[in-house]
Amino acid sequence: MRTALKSNSLHSDSQPNLVPRRPVAIIALHWGTALVGLAVVALILGRELADGKAMRALLLDGHRAFGALVLALTLARVAVRIRHHPLSESVDASAAHRLVIAAMHLALYGLLVAVPVLGWALTNAHGQPVSVFGLFALPSLLERDSDLADTLGDLHETAAWCLVGAVGLHVAAALWHHFVRRDPVLLAMLPHGDPAHLRRASSSPDLAAIPSESTEAST
Repeated sequence: MRTALKSNSLHSDSQPNLVPRRPVAIIALHWGTALVGLAVVALILGRELADGKAMRALLLDGHRAFGALVLALTLARVAVRIRHHPLSESVDASAAHRLVIAAMHLALYGLLVAVPVLGWALTNAHGQPVSVFGLFALPSLLERDSDLADTLGDLHETAAWCLVGAVGLHVAAALWHHFVRRDPVLLAMLPHGDPAHLRRASSSPDLAAIPSESTEAST
């Protein structure tokens, strides 16, 4: 029995791939979306503070282009997430906890799609195309309509604030997992997490079912 336990321990220490890290594509898309999202916010805030019509127009064009990139990254994230089982499904949690996690992710992904689509439609309603860094323009979703533009502007702003709230809850949940529950959910999403810490955390009975990246990739 002792020999078997010792053998298993050596086997675990010699295989760093047993760390329950998320697939590289999910990590890259997650942090890529976060960085681009910060750029979107910085550009629109900068526009409010900028002087000069030309500078304000330039910042708005950048806001729209990065918003289109957020939409593309989100759709890619949804596709990859369908391919790989979410980490939350592997954590030993109650049905209510799983329901809350699913609802939060659904709201977050829904808003990540809705906000840029509303901005896209708003731009078209103003009679303008959405230019993606001057490389190409997105197809128009609708014709010019000033009255509709006012409505879309309100919806876009409201959805954007809802997204800010959803992101805040997402960050709070990640910190709760890390500092309160002390599981590897946050570390598994970091580009350079501590493998030793992840191995120690994954030895918890509550987290024994979390799969490794290699296991997820093979499903």
